[in-house]
Amino acid sequence: MSTTDAPAAVKVPAEVEKSIATFVAAHGGSATAVLQYVGEQGVRITLVGSDGIMGDRVVADPATAKAIVERIDGLTEADEWNRELVSVATPTMPTHWQKMAGWVAKQTRFPKARNADVFAGA
Repeated sequence: MSTTDAPAAVKVPAEVEKSIATFVAAHGGSATAVLQYVGEQGVRITLVGSDGIMGDRVVADPATAKAIVERIDGLTEADEWNRELVSVATPTMPTHWQKMAGWVAKQTRFPKARNADVFAGA
């Protein structure tokens, strides 16, 4: 007789699940998720809506990320970034580039590069 323990239920953060479900609904009713381990921070769930718009959320561990993908209707998981998925992803929203640039997006003055002397003659 085997005594194996049943897997523990994974607790999915409600706000993350709700925001991903809202994203899926707002971008065509379906989306693809790419799960990317980002070290101690957890797992980044990168979303590509059926209209090509991208979004992302970070969760604590791979089990939580997989549970979210399983729970949300219209969300499928891709094993990796492949040609088909990349060709659909279109980060064309004006705010996308500002969001990715962070504080740099609002700067009008930039400091001199630390290695400017090395490339002075180039």
